[in-house]
Amino acid sequence: MSDFYQLLRLRQCAIAGISLLGVVLVTEPAAACGGLFCSATNPVNQAAERIIFAADGQTVSAVIEIQYQGPAELFSWVLPVPGVPDIAVSSKLALDRLQARTNPQYVLQTQFAGSCFGPDSAGSGGAGGSNADDVTVLESGTVGPYNFQVIRVAPTLPYRVTVAVEWRDMTGYDVSGFGEERLRPYLDNLNLLAFKLTKDATVGSIRPVFLRYESPNAMIPIRPTAVAANDDMGVMVWVLGRARAVPVNYRSLVLNDTLIDWFNPNRNYNDVVIAAADEAGGHGFVTEYADTADSLGEVVFPESENRASAALNTALPLRVLLEDLVENFAAFDGLRDALSARVPLRTGVDVDQLVECVSCYFEGLPAAGTVTDDPIFATDKAVLLAEVEKFVFEPMRTTQALFGADDWVTRLYTTLSPGEMTNDPVFDFNPDLEAVSNLHFADQVITCDDEDTFDAPWETTLPDGTSIRGAGTTWPLELSSGAPANRLVLQLGTRGEGQVLLDNGEEIQDFVDENNAANGAGAPSGMGGAATAGAGGTSSGGRSDAAGSGAADDAGAPGSGGDPYTPGGGGCGCRTASGSPSTLGVLVAGLLAFAALGRRRGRVRRD
Repeated sequence: MSDFYQLLRLRQCAIAGISLLGVVLVTEPAAACGGLFCSATNPVNQAAERIIFAADGQTVSAVIEIQYQGPAELFSWVLPVPGVPDIAVSSKLALDRLQARTNPQYVLQTQFAGSCFGPDSAGSGGAGGSNADDVTVLESGTVGPYNFQVIRVAPTLPYRVTVAVEWRDMTGYDVSGFGEERLRPYLDNLNLLAFKLTKDATVGSIRPVFLRYESPNAMIPIRPTAVAANDDMGVMVWVLGRARAVPVNYRSLVLNDTLIDWFNPNRNYNDVVIAAADEAGGHGFVTEYADTADSLGEVVFPESENRASAALNTALPLRVLLEDLVENFAAFDGLRDALSARVPLRTGVDVDQLVECVSCYFEGLPAAGTVTDDPIFATDKAVLLAEVEKFVFEPMRTTQALFGADDWVTRLYTTLSPGEMTNDPVFDFNPDLEAVSNLHFADQVITCDDEDTFDAPWETTLPDGTSIRGAGTTWPLELSSGAPANRLVLQLGTRGEGQVLLDNGEEIQDFVDENNAANGAGAPSGMGGAATAGAGGTSSGGRSDAAGSGAADDAGAPGSGGDPYTPGGGGCGCRTASGSPSTLGVLVAGLLAFAALGRRRGRVRRD
C-alpha cells in the first residue's frame, strides 16, 4: 500500500473514531428529477422545488435548484422562459444557507411549578411535419456542466406543439411523457430553454442555475411538472423585492398551531402543511418568513469567506494553495469539478481522495522542478484560480448580491400533488403587510406534585394566546382529531390586508376546549422550582400570527426523509428554561439550525 493510501486510511480511521463521539449525520441520496419537463423513460420524479426570485417590476433574477436521479446521459431539463435569459450556474450551498437561516422554528419555553423529581426536558399538446424554419435557435452554449439551447417555435404554425416535441426528440432532450397539452399554453408567448449535461459530466455535477430575464412578475411554470412530480411535492420560494411578496393567484394560509407537536415539531409539521394545502384545494402558500433583506446579512457568502477567497493567489506554493482551497471551500459547489479539470493527478488517485487529504498526496514527493516531478506540479495555478473564481465563488457572490439590491425577502412554502398542478403561481408585492418572523415561542408551565416531569400535567400558551392542556411528553392534539389544519385562509393582493375567505378560529377552539376538559379544568398555579432547558425536535416550519402568514416545513422537497426542509437542514423546536431571556431560545434554535447545515443530501429544485 502506498504512503498516500496509508496516510489516507489513517486519517479516515481517525475521523471515524471521532464520529463515534459525536452526532452521526446520515446522508441520503436524491430521489428526484428537477426539471419542468423530465425524462419519463426512467423512474425519476420531481421531489422538491427551491427557488429564489428577485423581481424589480421589469426583470426577474432566479436561482433554481435541479434534482435528478438517473443516468447522466438521460438528464434533460426544459422550461418556458420569456425572451433569451442570461444563464449561469449557481450554488446549492447558497440555497442551503438561506434555508437554514429562514427555517421556521418553534421554541417551547418551560417553567416548573410545585415539586418535581429532577426536572427533565421533553424529548427532544396538432399534426403535421416540421422543417428547419419552424424552430429558431436563439442562443446556445455551455455553462458549467450543462449544454443549453434557447429556441422559439414559429408563432404562425398551427401545430407548434408537435414541432416542439419533434425538435426535442431530434436533439436528444428526452422529456417525453409530459403531454402536448401541458406544453401548448406556454408556446404562445414564451420560448423554451433546454439543458443537457455535457459529454463528460456526471449526475454529481448537477447544480442550481441562475437566470435573468425580462418579466414584470415572478412565476413558477408548475403545470408541466405534474408529469414527473411526487405526491405532496414541496415548493419553497424566496421572493426578493420592494415589499413583502404575496401569491396573488394562490391562497395565503395561516396554520392551526394547536396541531403542531411543539415537543417535536419535525415529527408532524409537514403533515400539517400538506393538510392545510389540501384544504385550500392545493392552491395555497404559507408565509414562513418576511423581513427586510438586511436582516439576512451575509448569510450566503460571509465576509470571512470573501476575504479567504481573495487571499488565494499564484504566489502560494501549490500544496498550500490546494490546502487552503480544500480547508475553506470543500463544501462549495464546483470545487471538485474545478480541481478535476485543472489539477493533474498521478494514476490511481482521484479528486475525492485529494480533497480528503491534500497533505497525504504530497507526502514523500520531491520539491517541484526535480526530474521526478509528479503530474500535480504541472498545475497552472492561475488557470485553476480563474476556474474556481468563475464556477465556485462568483455564483455565491451573485446570489448574495441579490439581497443587497432589494428591500424585502419573503419565504413561502406549500406542497402540491400532480393533480393540483393546474395553476402557475404568480408572486407580486404588498407594501401594506407586516413582517413575519420565523421564530415562534410558546410558554409552558409544568405543575408537579412530587412526580417526575415526564408524567406531570402542563399548560402551554401558544403565540396567539390559545392555551392547551396536557400531561407528560405527548402533544394532545393531532390531525387525526379532525381539526382543520388552517386557522385562516386569505386572499392577498397588492394592497391592503386582504380578504379572509375562511376563519376556523371558533371550530379550533371547540377542539381545544374538548381537549382541555379531558385534561382537567383551570390553569396550573404557583410557578416555582427549577427551570430546565431541553432539546425539542427539529422542525421546518413556523407561522406568524399576522393575517396571511404561516409556516411550512421542507418535505420531499429539500429535506430528508420526505421532509421538504431537509436540504439546508430543518428548522428547530426547542425547549428553554423559563428564567432565561427569550434570546436563549433564539440562540439555541439558531445553533441547531446551523448544525443542521452538516446534513448534506441530494436536494433540488426546478424551475
